[in-house]
Amino acid sequence: MSAATVLAWVVLPYLSIVLLIGGLVWRFRTDQFGWTSRSSQWRESAILRWSSPLFHLGILLVALGHVLGLVVPQSATDAMGIPHHVYHLVATIPGSIAGAAAVVGLVGLLYRRIVVRSVRLNTSRGDILTYALLTIPIALGAAATVSTQLVGPAGGYNYRETISVWFRSIPMLHPRPELMADVPMVFKLHILAGMLLLCIWPFTRLVHVVSAPVGYVTRPNVVYRSRREGPVASAPAARGWDRPFESPGRRSAARTASDRTALA
Repeated sequence: MSAATVLAWVVLPYLSIVLLIGGLVWRFRTDQFGWTSRSSQWRESAILRWSSPLFHLGILLVALGHVLGLVVPQSATDAMGIPHHVYHLVATIPGSIAGAAAVVGLVGLLYRRIVVRSVRLNTSRGDILTYALLTIPIALGAAATVSTQLVGPAGGYNYRETISVWFRSIPMLHPRPELMADVPMVFKLHILAGMLLLCIWPFTRLVHVVSAPVGYVTRPNVVYRSRREGPVASAPAARGWDRPFESPGRRSAARTASDRTALA
């Protein structure tokens, strides 16, 4: 077994897990105020209104399909009497629809990020890296689905005999990298790109994925108050306590004018 095989299918999986979990703990302990998606909705909302929900819904369904396909062994579906061609149709048709939604939504987000000037100027290097490492596995996953599952041989590529078994061997601490030897290259590249994405996940805006607004429904209301500008601020100041939203200079001027009126 070559060193490249061990590095790709043994070392990198564990490295990505360590960086993901350790990075999330470190980020939470040191940068809770930066734990955010850094929303740019106020800079542009027309494109974001349709592209963001489309991308998020599509990618969530794709992730769910990946979990079911990798975690549930083929022996379980065989025991339930589900033949491979039926499983293939059930997995491929909804998965293709969800994947298409994720791709269209991502294209809209990239278009917005590049074309809208205010959004482009507020794009950091970390954002560029995030979008690049997010786009590559999604594009490779779409290419794998089209080339092997939609227009490939009948029944598609049965990844449950190779990729799924290798995937389940990782948390069992008994990796089986030899199973990845004959996997189509597009699947290998898709998996490698996904593991690299996990490596940088905690250090980017993607941390918001593992957050849930649990306290939102019980938090106190946010009260917005006016600064009393306009006609209200131009009214003469009454004697007594100073109004809290006036600047010190305006309060001094109002008090001087009031004192002159009283002396007259």
